[in-house]
Amino acid sequence: MKRTTYAGLIDEKYLGQTVTLSGWVQKRRDFGDLIFVDLRDREGIVQLTFSATNQIALSVAEEMRSEYVISITGLVVNRNDDQVNNKIKSGKIEINVTDAKILATSKTPPFYIENGVNANEELKLKYRYLDLRRPEMQQNLRIRSKIMSSAMHFMDQNDFINIETPILAKSTPEGARDYLVPSRIFPGSFYALPQSPQLFKQLLMGAGFDRYFQIARAFRDEDLRGDRQPEFTQMDIETSFMSADEIRTLVNAWVKTMMHDVVNFDLDTAKIPTLTWQESMDRFGTDKPDLRIAYELKDLSSIVKTSDFGVFTNAIKAGGVVKAIAVPGGADKYSRKGLDKLAQYIERFGAKGLAWLKVTDEGLKGPIAKFFPEGNDLIHATGAKVGDLLLFGAGRTDIVAATLDYLRRQTAKDLELVNQENAWAFAWIVDWPLFEYSEDFDRWIAAHHPFTMPNEEDLHYLDEGEDPHQAHAQSYDLVLNGYELGSGSIRIHNMAIQEKMLKALGFTPEAAHEAFGFLLEGMDFGFPPMGGIALGLDRLAMLLAGQENIREVIAFPKNSRATEPMTQAPMPVDGKQLNDLGLFVPEN
Repeated sequence: MKRTTYAGLIDEKYLGQTVTLSGWVQKRRDFGDLIFVDLRDREGIVQLTFSATNQIALSVAEEMRSEYVISITGLVVNRNDDQVNNKIKSGKIEINVTDAKILATSKTPPFYIENGVNANEELKLKYRYLDLRRPEMQQNLRIRSKIMSSAMHFMDQNDFINIETPILAKSTPEGARDYLVPSRIFPGSFYALPQSPQLFKQLLMGAGFDRYFQIARAFRDEDLRGDRQPEFTQMDIETSFMSADEIRTLVNAWVKTMMHDVVNFDLDTAKIPTLTWQESMDRFGTDKPDLRIAYELKDLSSIVKTSDFGVFTNAIKAGGVVKAIAVPGGADKYSRKGLDKLAQYIERFGAKGLAWLKVTDEGLKGPIAKFFPEGNDLIHATGAKVGDLLLFGAGRTDIVAATLDYLRRQTAKDLELVNQENAWAFAWIVDWPLFEYSEDFDRWIAAHHPFTMPNEEDLHYLDEGEDPHQAHAQSYDLVLNGYELGSGSIRIHNMAIQEKMLKALGFTPEAAHEAFGFLLEGMDFGFPPMGGIALGLDRLAMLLAGQENIREVIAFPKNSRATEPMTQAPMPVDGKQLNDLGLFVPEN
């Protein structure tokens, strides 16, 4: 019995035809001499009818249960008018089965194979092959596949050469922790899995491949969250002789093509805004703003610095700021309990509390209203209207930014204030600081990576006696709906500048050549000006699939603890394997 088409594609065009289908039993309804079976495959569901007119097929149907794998042959006919199901493509027809075969039986699944199933995530990950049978998961992975296909076709059409770079490479300090792979041949030595193909793609530019791309796997040993996995997929692009503007124009063209190919959306790239990093931080408190949310951060420092409210005045005296957001309609929507919940959450950002005010017909109301008896200045500066809720952040600039960024996103989610008409809000963030201070490492690190070219007017900051931390970079991030999709920059192609950059990061000449000697040496052999970008395909698939966690668009992801419940990786290995590698692992 050779399958002639997919079950989910059967509709009225097949009326009167005999078809052969294969798939899984979604549901079985037994009425004695009449049995209905919903047959499911990757394209959807079709109803099968087994009747007493064909006893052999009916007897096979009597044995069928949910998730049995079956193959059938039958005639496509109209359903009775009272049985039409307009929710599915095949809802107006059914198949009168003449021949049936059970190809595989199934135990009762630990959860229903259907959309919106209420099952524990660990259980779904343990039985991931069952979870992937659900229609929404099938759709998620098909969206991911379409993104990959669109990317490959676009890059080929634009003369990019697809080149693979090594998975087993040298460990180089690039920011996150490496995953290490011990060498059996060289005991005590290790390969590192790539955090990105950064060094190799720069070397490819030096080799004359002026347009490189790769759908690359990358690995970072870092704490996980909803939009992060230890292994991830990115579209890696590198070019020679192109400016930052030209690279962004190229990426815009790809995004436009991809959005049409994947979700049939005609994106007007001319309307994608470009914001400086400083503007984004000032207006939204983040370098990846969600532009679907209308309200922004407003700096009130000059207004409240002479107030009697000590929390605000002390914050400003200490060199901090006071900012606020005006949440439309929030005055009535948030109870005291709801505001206390927000206040408790923002403690993780270093905030010591949440000051708030409600705008009413009588003026400002709330715990701190007595300090602002007039209140008109605050209302005018924030653009607030009657019924709005003012939420304040006071203190160190970075803490206020993180606090109000969270409050802006959370209140928009709570009150459904995210503009759905602007479903895909892309933006470019440019002119980043060259360095940023890392609390984790307790030192200055490269904001992008150590090979990012400073702005030409800022090159002097890398000279002896200057402050390199004032320099800005020729870097750019692509943002969509509050998520970073891609990060890129113009690269350093001159060894003298590269050595200055590494020195500013604390590398001695010896340490720099130990870590990056092969790249630095290559720069002495005529490296061209170059630039590129890496675009995160997991996050892109997550957003286009309407999901909130990238695990929903990865076939076999890790959980929040970086373990894989189905295979139980990572697992201890036997002593012989360790001996072969010259490793000793102490017992816990």
